[in-house]
Amino acid sequence: MILNKVDMPKDLKNLSMNEMETLADEIRELIIKKVNAIGGHMGPNLGIVEATIALHYVFNFLSDKIVFDVSHQCYPHKILTGRKDGYTNPENYLKYSGYTAPSESEFDLFQVGHTSTSISLATGVAKARDLKGKNHNVIALIGDGSLSGGEAYEGLNNAATLASNIIIVVNDNDMSIAENHGGLYSNLKQLRVTKGRANNNIFKALGFDYYYLEEGNNIKKLIELFEEVKDKNHPIVLHINTKKGKGLSVAEVNKEAFHWILPGTLDLKNDEEFTITEDYTSVTCDFIKRKINEDKTVIAINAGTPGIFGFDKSFRKKVGNQYTDVGIAEEHAIAYASGLAKYGAKPIFAVMSSFVQRTYDQLSQDLCLNNSPITMLVYWGGISGADATHLCVFDIPLISNIPNMVYLAPTTKEEHLAMLEFSLKQTKHPIAIRIPTCELVSTGKKEFFDHIDINKFKVTEQGEKIAIIGLGSFYWLGKQVKEELKEKLGINATLINPRTITGVDEELLENLKENHEIVITLEDGILDGGFGEKVTRFYGASPMKVLNFGAKKEFADSVPLEELYNRYHLTKELIVEDIKSIL
Repeated sequence: MILNKVDMPKDLKNLSMNEMETLADEIRELIIKKVNAIGGHMGPNLGIVEATIALHYVFNFLSDKIVFDVSHQCYPHKILTGRKDGYTNPENYLKYSGYTAPSESEFDLFQVGHTSTSISLATGVAKARDLKGKNHNVIALIGDGSLSGGEAYEGLNNAATLASNIIIVVNDNDMSIAENHGGLYSNLKQLRVTKGRANNNIFKALGFDYYYLEEGNNIKKLIELFEEVKDKNHPIVLHINTKKGKGLSVAEVNKEAFHWILPGTLDLKNDEEFTITEDYTSVTCDFIKRKINEDKTVIAINAGTPGIFGFDKSFRKKVGNQYTDVGIAEEHAIAYASGLAKYGAKPIFAVMSSFVQRTYDQLSQDLCLNNSPITMLVYWGGISGADATHLCVFDIPLISNIPNMVYLAPTTKEEHLAMLEFSLKQTKHPIAIRIPTCELVSTGKKEFFDHIDINKFKVTEQGEKIAIIGLGSFYWLGKQVKEELKEKLGINATLINPRTITGVDEELLENLKENHEIVITLEDGILDGGFGEKVTRFYGASPMKVLNFGAKKEFADSVPLEELYNRYHLTKELIVEDIKSIL
Protein backbone atom coordinates (compact mmCIF):
# COMPACT_ATOMS: atom_id res chain seq x y z
CA MET A 1 0.00 0.00 0.00
CA ILE A 2 1.16 3.52 -0.80
CA LEU A 3 -0.42 4.58 2.50
CA ASN A 4 2.33 2.66 4.31
CA LYS A 5 4.76 5.29 3.02
CA VAL A 6 2.72 8.18 4.41
CA ASP A 7 2.65 8.86 8.13
CA MET A 8 2.67 12.66 8.01
CA PRO A 9 2.04 15.27 5.26
CA LYS A 10 5.76 15.76 4.56
CA ASP A 11 5.87 12.19 3.26
CA LEU A 12 3.73 13.20 0.28
CA LYS A 13 6.76 14.94 -1.22
CA ASN A 14 8.36 11.53 -1.75
CA LEU A 15 5.49 10.23 -3.88
CA SER A 16 5.09 10.34 -7.64
CA MET A 17 1.87 11.61 -9.18
CA ASN A 18 0.76 8.05 -9.93
CA GLU A 19 1.42 7.08 -6.31
CA MET A 20 -0.64 10.01 -5.04
CA GLU A 21 -3.53 8.93 -7.25
CA THR A 22 -3.26 5.41 -5.84
CA LEU A 23 -3.11 6.91 -2.35
CA ALA A 24 -6.43 8.67 -3.04
CA ASP A 25 -8.02 5.32 -3.90
CA GLU A 26 -6.63 3.73 -0.73
CA ILE A 27 -7.91 6.58 1.44
CA ARG A 28 -11.37 6.18 -0.10
CA GLU A 29 -11.38 2.48 0.64
CA LEU A 30 -10.50 3.13 4.30
CA ILE A 31 -13.23 5.76 4.65
CA ILE A 32 -15.92 3.55 3.10
CA LYS A 33 -15.11 0.62 5.40
CA LYS A 34 -14.89 2.69 8.57
CA VAL A 35 -17.96 4.85 7.99
CA ASN A 36 -20.07 1.84 7.10
CA ALA A 37 -18.87 0.14 10.29
CA ILE A 38 -19.51 2.95 12.79
CA GLY A 39 -21.51 5.57 10.88
CA GLY A 40 -20.46 9.08 9.92
CA HIS A 41 -20.07 11.41 6.95
CA MET A 42 -19.55 9.46 3.75
CA GLY A 43 -20.16 11.65 0.69
CA PRO A 44 -18.33 14.82 1.80
CA ASN A 45 -15.17 12.91 2.69
CA LEU A 46 -15.08 10.87 -0.51
CA GLY A 47 -15.36 14.01 -2.60
CA ILE A 48 -12.52 15.96 -0.98
CA VAL A 49 -9.75 13.32 -1.02
CA GLU A 50 -7.71 14.72 -3.93
CA ALA A 51 -8.02 18.31 -2.71
CA THR A 52 -6.82 17.26 0.75
CA ILE A 53 -3.77 15.48 -0.67
CA ALA A 54 -2.94 18.48 -2.85
CA LEU A 55 -3.38 20.96 0.03
CA HIS A 56 -1.01 19.00 2.25
CA TYR A 57 1.44 18.59 -0.64
CA VAL A 58 1.64 22.34 -1.32
CA PHE A 59 1.17 23.88 2.11
CA ASN A 60 2.77 23.13 5.47
CA PHE A 61 -0.04 23.29 7.99
CA LEU A 62 2.31 23.39 10.93
CA SER A 63 3.10 26.96 9.84
CA ASP A 64 0.31 27.66 7.34
CA LYS A 65 -3.19 27.31 8.82
CA ILE A 66 -6.31 25.61 7.50
CA VAL A 67 -9.85 25.88 8.88
CA PHE A 68 -12.40 23.25 7.84
CA ASP A 69 -16.02 24.32 7.57
CA VAL A 70 -18.22 21.98 9.63
CA SER A 71 -15.24 19.61 9.33
CA HIS A 72 -17.45 16.77 8.12
CA GLN A 73 -14.91 16.47 5.28
CA CYS A 74 -11.84 16.09 7.51
CA TYR A 75 -11.35 12.29 7.41
CA PRO A 76 -8.72 12.36 4.61
CA HIS A 77 -6.97 15.17 6.51
CA LYS A 78 -6.85 13.02 9.64
CA ILE A 79 -5.48 10.03 7.74
CA LEU A 80 -2.65 12.18 6.41
CA THR A 81 -1.81 13.86 9.74
CA GLY A 82 -0.75 11.00 11.96
CA ARG A 83 -4.14 9.46 12.67
CA LYS A 84 -4.44 6.77 10.03
CA ASP A 85 -4.51 4.07 12.75
CA GLY A 86 -8.06 5.27 13.46
CA TYR A 87 -8.98 4.19 9.92
CA THR A 88 -6.77 1.17 9.25
CA ASN A 89 -7.48 -0.69 12.50
CA PRO A 90 -11.14 -1.43 13.34
CA GLU A 91 -10.20 -1.55 17.03
CA ASN A 92 -9.31 2.16 16.77
CA TYR A 93 -12.36 3.28 14.78
CA LEU A 94 -13.66 5.28 17.76
CA LYS A 95 -10.25 6.61 18.78
CA TYR A 96 -10.63 9.94 16.97
CA SER A 97 -13.48 12.40 16.69
CA GLY A 98 -15.45 12.73 13.47
CA TYR A 99 -14.55 16.42 13.44
CA THR A 100 -11.35 18.42 13.67
CA ALA A 101 -10.01 18.43 17.21
CA PRO A 102 -6.94 20.36 18.44
CA SER A 103 -6.64 17.89 21.32
CA GLU A 104 -5.80 15.19 18.74
CA SER A 105 -3.33 16.97 16.50
CA GLU A 106 -1.45 20.22 16.02
CA PHE A 107 -2.71 20.14 12.44
CA ASP A 108 -6.25 20.88 13.72
CA LEU A 109 -6.73 24.54 14.58
CA PHE A 110 -10.36 24.51 15.79
CA GLN A 111 -12.90 22.07 17.14
CA VAL A 112 -15.86 22.72 14.86
CA GLY A 113 -18.96 20.82 13.81
CA HIS A 114 -21.46 23.52 12.87
CA THR A 115 -21.65 25.02 9.44
CA SER A 116 -20.69 28.31 7.76
CA THR A 117 -18.04 29.29 10.33
CA SER A 118 -14.74 28.68 8.53
CA ILE A 119 -14.39 32.00 6.71
CA SER A 120 -15.03 34.05 9.85
CA LEU A 121 -12.63 31.92 11.88
CA ALA A 122 -9.97 32.07 9.18
CA THR A 123 -10.38 35.83 8.81
CA GLY A 124 -9.69 36.19 12.52
CA VAL A 125 -6.62 33.97 12.24
CA ALA A 126 -5.35 35.96 9.25
CA LYS A 127 -5.84 39.27 11.03
CA ALA A 128 -4.02 37.98 14.13
CA ARG A 129 -1.17 36.83 11.88
CA ASP A 130 -0.95 40.32 10.41
CA LEU A 131 -0.97 41.96 13.83
CA LYS A 132 1.91 39.69 14.88
CA GLY A 133 3.91 40.53 11.75
CA LYS A 134 3.91 36.99 10.33
CA ASN A 135 3.30 36.00 6.72
CA HIS A 136 2.10 32.39 6.45
CA ASN A 137 -0.92 31.25 4.42
CA VAL A 138 -4.39 31.01 5.97
CA ILE A 139 -6.96 28.81 4.22
CA ALA A 140 -10.69 28.31 4.76
CA LEU A 141 -12.15 25.17 3.15
CA ILE A 142 -15.91 25.57 2.73
CA GLY A 143 -18.51 23.61 0.77
CA ASP A 144 -21.08 25.22 -1.49
CA GLY A 145 -23.87 24.09 0.87
CA SER A 146 -22.28 25.93 3.79
CA LEU A 147 -22.24 29.15 1.77
CA SER A 148 -26.00 29.48 2.36
CA GLY A 149 -25.44 30.19 6.06
CA GLY A 150 -25.54 33.80 7.20
CA GLU A 151 -22.15 33.68 8.89
CA ALA A 152 -20.55 32.63 5.61
CA TYR A 153 -21.84 35.81 3.94
CA GLU A 154 -20.63 37.90 6.86
CA GLY A 155 -17.23 36.20 6.72
CA LEU A 156 -16.89 36.73 2.97
CA ASN A 157 -17.81 40.39 3.33
CA ASN A 158 -15.12 40.96 5.95
CA ALA A 159 -12.45 38.67 4.48
CA ALA A 160 -12.56 40.54 1.18
CA THR A 161 -11.29 43.68 2.91
CA LEU A 162 -8.11 42.07 4.23
CA ALA A 163 -5.11 43.56 2.46
CA SER A 164 -3.20 40.33 3.06
CA ASN A 165 -3.21 36.59 2.43
CA ILE A 166 -6.39 34.61 2.91
CA ILE A 167 -7.36 31.75 0.57
CA ILE A 168 -10.95 30.54 0.54
CA VAL A 169 -11.36 27.17 -1.15
CA VAL A 170 -14.98 26.74 -2.25
CA ASN A 171 -15.58 23.00 -2.62
CA ASP A 172 -18.52 23.05 -5.03
CA ASN A 173 -20.19 19.68 -5.62
CA ASP A 174 -23.61 21.23 -6.38
CA MET A 175 -25.03 19.78 -3.18
CA SER A 176 -25.74 20.67 0.40
CA ILE A 177 -26.96 17.68 2.40
CA ALA A 178 -29.81 17.66 -0.10
CA GLU A 179 -30.03 19.89 -3.15
CA ASN A 180 -28.97 23.52 -2.72
CA HIS A 181 -31.56 26.27 -2.35
CA GLY A 182 -31.19 30.01 -2.81
CA GLY A 183 -30.20 32.66 -5.33
CA LEU A 184 -26.49 32.17 -4.68
CA TYR A 185 -26.61 28.81 -6.39
CA SER A 186 -27.77 30.16 -9.73
CA ASN A 187 -24.52 32.16 -9.80
CA LEU A 188 -22.43 29.14 -8.80
CA LYS A 189 -24.09 27.21 -11.62
CA GLN A 190 -23.27 30.01 -14.08
CA LEU A 191 -19.67 29.90 -12.93
CA ARG A 192 -19.51 26.11 -13.37
CA VAL A 193 -21.14 26.21 -16.81
CA THR A 194 -18.81 28.99 -18.02
CA LYS A 195 -15.78 27.48 -16.28
CA GLY A 196 -15.49 30.54 -14.07
CA ARG A 197 -15.87 33.12 -16.83
CA ALA A 198 -19.45 34.31 -16.19
CA ASN A 199 -19.87 38.09 -16.13
CA ASN A 200 -21.80 37.80 -12.89
CA ASN A 201 -19.46 36.59 -10.17
CA ILE A 202 -20.42 37.06 -6.55
CA PHE A 203 -16.85 36.58 -5.35
CA LYS A 204 -15.36 39.14 -7.73
CA ALA A 205 -18.16 41.54 -6.84
CA LEU A 206 -17.07 41.35 -3.22
CA GLY A 207 -13.46 42.06 -4.20
CA PHE A 208 -11.79 38.64 -4.27
CA ASP A 209 -9.21 37.49 -6.76
CA TYR A 210 -11.02 34.50 -8.29
CA TYR A 211 -9.81 31.19 -9.77
CA TYR A 212 -11.91 28.31 -11.08
CA LEU A 213 -10.91 24.65 -11.49
CA GLU A 214 -13.27 22.38 -13.37
CA GLU A 215 -11.39 19.20 -12.44
CA GLY A 216 -11.58 19.47 -8.67
CA ASN A 217 -10.71 15.79 -8.23
CA ASN A 218 -7.52 16.01 -10.30
CA ILE A 219 -4.51 16.00 -7.96
CA LYS A 220 -2.05 17.34 -10.53
CA LYS A 221 -4.20 20.33 -11.46
CA LEU A 222 -5.07 21.01 -7.81
CA ILE A 223 -1.40 21.11 -6.92
CA GLU A 224 -0.72 23.51 -9.79
CA LEU A 225 -3.56 25.79 -8.66
CA PHE A 226 -2.51 25.80 -5.02
CA GLU A 227 1.11 26.50 -5.92
CA GLU A 228 -0.01 29.41 -8.10
CA VAL A 229 -1.86 31.17 -5.27
CA LYS A 230 0.42 30.21 -2.39
CA ASP A 231 1.86 33.21 -0.52
CA LYS A 232 -0.17 35.80 -2.48
CA ASN A 233 -0.77 38.89 -0.36
CA HIS A 234 -4.48 39.49 -1.01
CA PRO A 235 -7.84 37.68 -0.55
CA ILE A 236 -8.43 34.83 -2.99
CA VAL A 237 -11.31 32.48 -3.77
CA LEU A 238 -10.47 29.13 -5.35
CA HIS A 239 -13.66 27.65 -6.78
CA ILE A 240 -13.15 23.91 -7.36
CA ASN A 241 -15.78 21.63 -8.89
CA THR A 242 -15.74 18.22 -7.15
CA LYS A 243 -17.92 15.11 -7.11
CA LYS A 244 -19.65 14.29 -3.82
CA GLY A 245 -19.38 10.61 -2.94
CA LYS A 246 -16.65 10.01 -5.55
CA GLY A 247 -15.47 6.43 -5.74
CA LEU A 248 -18.62 4.84 -4.29
CA SER A 249 -21.19 4.45 -7.04
CA VAL A 250 -24.24 4.37 -4.79
CA ALA A 251 -23.04 7.53 -3.01
CA GLU A 252 -22.40 9.29 -6.32
CA VAL A 253 -25.95 8.55 -7.47
CA ASN A 254 -27.76 9.03 -4.15
CA LYS A 255 -25.78 11.95 -2.75
CA GLU A 256 -28.40 12.98 -0.21
CA ALA A 257 -28.81 9.59 1.47
CA PHE A 258 -25.05 9.06 1.63
CA HIS A 259 -24.09 12.45 3.05
CA TRP A 260 -24.15 10.84 6.50
CA ILE A 261 -25.02 7.23 7.18
CA LEU A 262 -25.76 4.94 10.09
CA PRO A 263 -23.60 1.88 10.77
CA GLY A 264 -24.34 -0.96 8.38
CA THR A 265 -26.26 1.20 5.91
CA LEU A 266 -24.22 -0.15 3.03
CA ASP A 267 -23.90 -3.79 2.11
CA LEU A 268 -20.41 -3.66 0.66
CA LYS A 269 -21.13 -6.73 -1.45
CA ASN A 270 -24.20 -5.49 -3.30
CA ASP A 271 -24.71 -1.81 -2.37
CA GLU A 272 -28.12 -2.45 -0.78
CA GLU A 273 -29.58 -0.23 1.93
CA PHE A 274 -31.49 -1.32 5.00
CA THR A 275 -35.06 -0.23 5.64
CA ILE A 276 -36.08 2.21 8.36
CA THR A 277 -38.76 1.38 10.92
CA GLU A 278 -41.59 3.68 12.03
CA ASP A 279 -40.75 6.17 14.77
CA TYR A 280 -41.74 9.64 15.99
CA THR A 281 -40.07 11.14 12.93
CA SER A 282 -42.16 9.17 10.45
CA VAL A 283 -45.34 9.81 12.46
CA THR A 284 -44.63 13.54 12.42
CA CYS A 285 -43.81 13.53 8.72
CA ASP A 286 -47.06 11.72 7.93
CA PHE A 287 -48.98 14.30 9.97
CA ILE A 288 -47.36 17.19 8.09
CA LYS A 289 -48.13 15.63 4.70
CA ARG A 290 -51.76 15.15 5.69
CA LYS A 291 -52.14 18.73 6.91
CA ILE A 292 -50.49 20.15 3.80
CA ASN A 293 -52.95 18.17 1.69
CA GLU A 294 -55.90 19.49 3.73
CA ASP A 295 -54.87 23.13 4.06
CA LYS A 296 -53.06 25.21 1.41
CA THR A 297 -51.78 27.63 4.07
CA VAL A 298 -49.75 24.96 5.87
CA ILE A 299 -46.06 25.05 4.89
CA ALA A 300 -43.13 22.93 6.05
CA ILE A 301 -39.74 24.59 6.52
CA ASN A 302 -36.28 23.22 7.20
CA ALA A 303 -32.75 24.61 7.12
CA GLY A 304 -30.69 22.36 4.91
CA THR A 305 -31.10 19.09 6.83
CA PRO A 306 -34.27 17.48 5.40
CA GLY A 307 -33.22 13.89 6.05
CA ILE A 308 -33.40 14.35 9.82
CA PHE A 309 -37.14 14.99 9.56
CA GLY A 310 -38.05 12.50 6.85
CA PHE A 311 -38.41 15.24 4.24
CA ASP A 312 -37.05 13.01 1.47
CA LYS A 313 -37.36 13.55 -2.29
CA SER A 314 -40.78 11.92 -2.35
CA PHE A 315 -42.03 14.21 0.41
CA ARG A 316 -40.63 17.32 -1.26
CA LYS A 317 -42.18 16.44 -4.60
CA LYS A 318 -45.57 15.73 -3.06
CA VAL A 319 -45.87 18.97 -1.05
CA GLY A 320 -44.51 21.19 -3.82
CA ASN A 321 -44.55 24.91 -3.03
CA GLN A 322 -45.82 24.20 0.49
CA TYR A 323 -42.24 23.40 1.42
CA THR A 324 -39.20 25.65 1.79
CA ASP A 325 -35.61 24.64 2.38
CA VAL A 326 -33.90 27.90 3.36
CA GLY A 327 -30.41 26.40 3.24
CA ILE A 328 -28.14 26.45 6.26
CA ALA A 329 -29.93 29.49 7.65
CA GLU A 330 -31.91 28.78 10.82
CA GLU A 331 -31.93 32.47 11.71
CA HIS A 332 -33.71 33.31 8.47
CA ALA A 333 -36.03 30.32 8.92
CA ILE A 334 -37.38 31.69 12.20
CA ALA A 335 -37.97 35.19 10.82
CA TYR A 336 -39.43 33.73 7.61
CA ALA A 337 -41.82 31.57 9.65
CA SER A 338 -42.80 34.56 11.78
CA GLY A 339 -43.64 36.53 8.64
CA LEU A 340 -45.68 33.64 7.27
CA ALA A 341 -47.64 33.31 10.51
CA LYS A 342 -48.20 37.05 10.90
CA TYR A 343 -49.90 37.11 7.51
CA GLY A 344 -52.13 34.09 8.09
CA ALA A 345 -50.14 31.06 6.96
CA LYS A 346 -49.39 28.06 9.19
CA PRO A 347 -45.64 27.40 9.15
CA ILE A 348 -44.10 24.25 10.61
CA PHE A 349 -40.36 24.68 11.11
CA ALA A 350 -38.40 21.48 11.78
CA VAL A 351 -34.95 21.88 13.35
CA MET A 352 -32.37 19.74 15.11
CA SER A 353 -31.83 20.72 18.76
CA SER A 354 -28.13 21.46 18.28
CA PHE A 355 -28.91 23.96 15.50
CA VAL A 356 -31.46 25.91 17.56
CA GLN A 357 -28.46 27.67 19.09
CA ARG A 358 -28.10 29.75 15.93
CA THR A 359 -31.60 31.20 16.28
CA TYR A 360 -31.68 32.87 19.69
CA ASP A 361 -32.01 36.49 18.57
CA GLN A 362 -34.66 35.62 15.99
CA LEU A 363 -36.60 33.51 18.50
CA SER A 364 -36.63 36.43 20.90
CA GLN A 365 -37.08 39.43 18.60
CA ASP A 366 -38.64 38.29 15.33
CA LEU A 367 -40.83 35.55 16.76
CA CYS A 368 -41.74 35.80 20.43
CA LEU A 369 -41.76 39.58 20.77
CA ASN A 370 -44.29 39.58 17.92
CA ASN A 371 -46.10 36.51 19.31
CA SER A 372 -46.33 34.90 15.86
CA PRO A 373 -48.15 31.54 16.04
CA ILE A 374 -45.69 29.19 14.34
CA THR A 375 -45.10 25.51 15.07
CA MET A 376 -41.44 24.65 15.72
CA LEU A 377 -40.49 20.98 15.94
CA VAL A 378 -37.28 20.29 17.86
CA TYR A 379 -35.64 16.97 16.99
CA TRP A 380 -32.99 14.90 18.79
CA GLY A 381 -33.28 16.94 22.01
CA GLY A 382 -31.68 15.02 24.84
CA ILE A 383 -28.55 13.62 26.43
CA SER A 384 -26.51 11.52 24.01
CA GLY A 385 -23.04 10.21 23.35
CA ALA A 386 -22.56 12.69 20.52
CA ASP A 387 -19.49 14.68 19.63
CA ALA A 388 -19.17 17.93 21.62
CA THR A 389 -20.09 19.91 18.50
CA HIS A 390 -23.49 18.24 18.17
CA LEU A 391 -24.82 18.05 21.72
CA CYS A 392 -28.59 18.44 21.92
CA VAL A 393 -28.97 19.19 25.63
CA PHE A 394 -29.21 22.99 25.53
CA ASP A 395 -32.59 23.57 23.86
CA ILE A 396 -34.73 23.54 27.03
CA PRO A 397 -33.12 26.51 28.79
CA LEU A 398 -32.63 28.28 25.46
CA ILE A 399 -36.22 28.04 24.24
CA SER A 400 -38.27 27.83 27.41
CA ASN A 401 -37.17 31.09 29.02
CA ILE A 402 -38.29 33.48 26.26
CA PRO A 403 -41.60 35.30 26.94
CA ASN A 404 -44.64 34.18 24.88
CA MET A 405 -43.01 30.90 23.84
CA VAL A 406 -44.85 27.69 24.70
CA TYR A 407 -42.60 24.63 24.70
CA LEU A 408 -44.38 21.25 24.87
CA ALA A 409 -43.01 17.78 25.66
CA PRO A 410 -45.22 14.86 24.59
CA THR A 411 -44.72 11.36 25.98
CA THR A 412 -46.71 9.22 23.52
CA LYS A 413 -47.65 9.13 19.86
CA GLU A 414 -51.22 10.15 20.65
CA GLU A 415 -50.17 13.04 22.90
CA HIS A 416 -47.70 14.21 20.27
CA LEU A 417 -50.35 14.21 17.54
CA ALA A 418 -52.76 16.08 19.83
CA MET A 419 -50.15 18.77 20.47
CA LEU A 420 -49.47 19.08 16.74
CA GLU A 421 -53.19 19.53 16.05
CA PHE A 422 -53.45 22.12 18.81
CA SER A 423 -50.45 24.08 17.64
CA LEU A 424 -51.71 24.40 14.07
CA LYS A 425 -55.19 25.51 15.18
CA GLN A 426 -54.26 28.05 17.86
CA THR A 427 -53.26 31.63 17.03
CA LYS A 428 -52.14 33.01 20.41
CA HIS A 429 -48.49 31.94 20.76
CA PRO A 430 -45.48 30.46 19.00
CA ILE A 431 -45.34 26.81 20.01
CA ALA A 432 -42.35 24.48 20.03
CA ILE A 433 -42.71 20.72 20.44
CA ARG A 434 -39.81 18.58 21.62
CA ILE A 435 -40.05 15.40 19.56
CA PRO A 436 -39.52 12.38 21.86
CA THR A 437 -36.19 10.64 21.40
CA CYS A 438 -37.28 7.34 22.94
CA GLU A 439 -38.86 4.45 21.06
CA LEU A 440 -42.36 5.11 19.80
CA VAL A 441 -44.96 4.63 22.55
CA SER A 442 -48.60 4.27 21.51
CA THR A 443 -51.54 3.86 23.90
CA GLY A 444 -54.15 3.51 21.17
CA LYS A 445 -56.28 6.12 22.97
CA LYS A 446 -56.96 9.44 21.23
CA GLU A 447 -55.65 12.44 23.15
CA PHE A 448 -56.73 16.09 23.14
CA PHE A 449 -54.76 19.21 24.05
CA ASP A 450 -56.03 22.77 24.46
CA HIS A 451 -54.99 26.16 25.80
CA ILE A 452 -56.39 25.20 29.19
CA ASP A 453 -53.72 22.46 29.30
CA ILE A 454 -50.80 24.90 29.00
CA ASN A 455 -48.95 24.91 32.34
CA LYS A 456 -51.32 22.24 33.64
CA PHE A 457 -49.53 19.06 34.67
CA LYS A 458 -51.22 15.68 34.32
CA VAL A 459 -51.21 13.29 37.27
CA THR A 460 -51.09 9.88 35.63
CA GLU A 461 -50.69 7.76 38.79
CA GLN A 462 -51.78 9.10 42.18
CA GLY A 463 -49.68 8.21 45.21
CA GLU A 464 -48.16 9.87 48.24
CA LYS A 465 -44.97 10.92 49.98
CA ILE A 466 -42.88 11.25 46.78
CA ALA A 467 -43.92 12.93 43.53
CA ILE A 468 -42.06 12.15 40.32
CA ILE A 469 -42.32 14.69 37.50
CA GLY A 470 -40.94 13.11 34.32
CA LEU A 471 -40.60 15.46 31.36
CA GLY A 472 -41.11 14.20 27.81
CA SER A 473 -39.02 11.12 27.04
CA PHE A 474 -37.98 10.94 30.69
CA TYR A 475 -41.56 10.36 31.78
CA TRP A 476 -40.81 6.71 31.14
CA LEU A 477 -37.74 6.87 33.35
CA GLY A 478 -40.07 8.32 35.98
CA LYS A 479 -42.33 5.29 35.64
CA GLN A 480 -39.35 3.01 36.22
CA VAL A 481 -38.38 5.02 39.31
CA LYS A 482 -41.92 4.70 40.67
CA GLU A 483 -41.77 0.92 40.28
CA GLU A 484 -38.33 0.79 41.90
CA LEU A 485 -39.56 2.86 44.86
CA LYS A 486 -42.48 0.49 45.33
CA GLU A 487 -40.27 -2.58 45.20
CA LYS A 488 -37.31 -1.34 47.26
CA LEU A 489 -38.90 1.08 49.75
CA GLY A 490 -42.57 0.17 49.69
CA ILE A 491 -43.51 3.71 48.63
CA ASN A 492 -46.35 4.31 46.18
CA ALA A 493 -45.16 7.52 44.54
CA THR A 494 -47.22 9.96 42.48
CA LEU A 495 -46.26 10.05 38.80
CA ILE A 496 -46.78 13.27 36.85
CA ASN A 497 -46.52 14.14 33.14
CA PRO A 498 -45.93 17.94 32.99
CA ARG A 499 -46.46 18.19 29.20
CA THR A 500 -45.36 21.86 29.19
CA ILE A 501 -41.73 22.91 29.63
CA THR A 502 -42.21 26.67 29.75
CA GLY A 503 -44.14 26.94 33.00
CA VAL A 504 -45.29 25.13 36.13
CA ASP A 505 -48.68 24.08 37.43
CA GLU A 506 -48.70 26.15 40.60
CA GLU A 507 -52.01 24.75 41.84
CA LEU A 508 -50.86 21.15 41.52
CA LEU A 509 -47.46 21.86 43.06
CA GLU A 510 -49.16 23.60 45.98
CA ASN A 511 -51.49 20.63 46.52
CA LEU A 512 -48.53 18.24 46.63
CA LYS A 513 -47.50 19.85 49.92
CA GLU A 514 -50.42 18.17 51.67
CA ASN A 515 -49.19 14.58 51.47
CA HIS A 516 -45.75 14.64 49.81
CA GLU A 517 -42.30 15.18 51.30
CA ILE A 518 -40.14 15.00 48.18
CA VAL A 519 -40.57 16.10 44.58
CA ILE A 520 -38.12 14.86 41.97
CA THR A 521 -37.86 16.21 38.43
CA LEU A 522 -36.41 14.31 35.49
CA GLU A 523 -35.38 16.06 32.26
CA ASP A 524 -33.38 14.99 29.23
CA GLY A 525 -31.22 18.12 29.10
CA ILE A 526 -28.98 20.35 31.22
CA LEU A 527 -30.24 21.35 34.64
CA ASP A 528 -28.93 24.93 34.63
CA GLY A 529 -31.83 27.10 33.48
CA GLY A 530 -33.92 24.02 32.78
CA PHE A 531 -37.35 22.73 33.67
CA GLY A 532 -36.53 21.30 37.11
CA GLU A 533 -35.21 24.62 38.38
CA LYS A 534 -38.64 26.15 37.79
CA VAL A 535 -40.15 23.59 40.15
CA THR A 536 -37.38 24.14 42.72
CA ARG A 537 -37.90 27.89 42.55
CA PHE A 538 -41.63 27.46 43.18
CA TYR A 539 -41.06 25.59 46.43
CA GLY A 540 -38.33 27.98 47.55
CA ALA A 541 -38.15 28.17 51.35
CA SER A 542 -41.04 25.75 51.92
CA PRO A 543 -40.37 22.42 53.69
CA MET A 544 -40.73 20.49 50.42
CA LYS A 545 -37.49 18.82 49.35
CA VAL A 546 -36.78 18.88 45.63
CA LEU A 547 -34.27 16.80 43.69
CA ASN A 548 -33.50 17.78 40.08
CA PHE A 549 -32.12 15.10 37.76
CA GLY A 550 -30.62 15.94 34.38
CA ALA A 551 -27.31 16.73 32.73
CA LYS A 552 -24.50 18.83 34.12
CA LYS A 553 -23.46 21.95 32.22
CA GLU A 554 -20.52 20.60 30.24
CA PHE A 555 -19.33 19.80 26.73
CA ALA A 556 -19.38 16.03 27.03
CA ASP A 557 -17.38 14.80 24.05
CA SER A 558 -18.34 11.41 22.60
CA VAL A 559 -18.95 9.98 26.07
CA PRO A 560 -21.02 6.75 25.96
CA LEU A 561 -24.63 7.35 26.98
CA GLU A 562 -24.51 4.72 29.73
CA GLU A 563 -21.52 6.50 31.26
CA LEU A 564 -23.34 9.84 31.16
CA TYR A 565 -26.45 8.36 32.77
CA ASN A 566 -24.31 7.02 35.61
CA ARG A 567 -22.44 10.33 35.91
CA TYR A 568 -25.72 12.24 36.18
CA HIS A 569 -27.49 9.63 38.36
CA LEU A 570 -30.09 9.00 35.66
CA THR A 571 -30.80 5.35 36.35
CA LYS A 572 -33.71 4.13 38.43
CA GLU A 573 -31.32 2.57 40.95
CA LEU A 574 -29.20 5.70 41.47
CA ILE A 575 -32.26 7.95 41.66
CA VAL A 576 -33.84 5.77 44.34
CA GLU A 577 -30.56 5.76 46.28
CA ASP A 578 -30.52 9.58 46.19
CA ILE A 579 -34.13 9.67 47.38
CA LYS A 580 -33.35 7.17 50.14
CA SER A 581 -30.47 9.33 51.39
CA ILE A 582 -32.77 12.26 52.19
CA LEU A 583 -35.84 10.41 53.46
